[in-house]
Amino acid sequence: MFNMSNRKVRDQERSHRKDTHKNRGRPAPIGEGEPKPRPIGDRCNPLCPYFRCMRKALQIRTEYYRGRPIKTAICTWIGDKCIGPQCRYAYCVKHAMLPDGRCLYAVQAKAKKVVTADFEEELKKKDMIDELEEKFK
Repeated sequence: MFNMSNRKVRDQERSHRKDTHKNRGRPAPIGEGEPKPRPIGDRCNPLCPYFRCMRKALQIRTEYYRGRPIKTAICTWIGDKCIGPQCRYAYCVKHAMLPDGRCLYAVQAKAKKVVTADFEEELKKKDMIDELEEKFK
C-alpha cells in the first residue's frame, strides 16, 4: 500500500529541487547565526567554513609560529598544503566559488562598495552644482 509519509517525503524532495533550480547562478543566502565566508581578498580560501574537498582530503591543522597558533589547510591525499581553488576536487557548499577561484560573496561585496561610493560622489556633485546655481542667481 501507499503510505502518506512516503508522499510527504516525495513532495519535500520535489520542492527542494525547485528551490535549487530557482537560485542557479546565485550563491545560497547566509542565514542568521551561520558562519561568514572568509575569502582572502576576492579569492576563495581553504580555511573558509564552506570550502570542501570531494576526496575528503582536507584537514585543518593548527601550527605554531613564534608562539602564535596559525591554522593551515593540509591535503591528506598528497600530504602537503592545500592549493585551494586551483585543485580540481575543491568546491563550495554555498556554490559561491567561481571557475577562476574567486568567491562570489567577496565579488558582490566589492561591487556594493563601488556602487555606494559612486552614488555618494554623484550626490556630492549634485550638491556642488546646486550651490553654484544659487551663487550665480
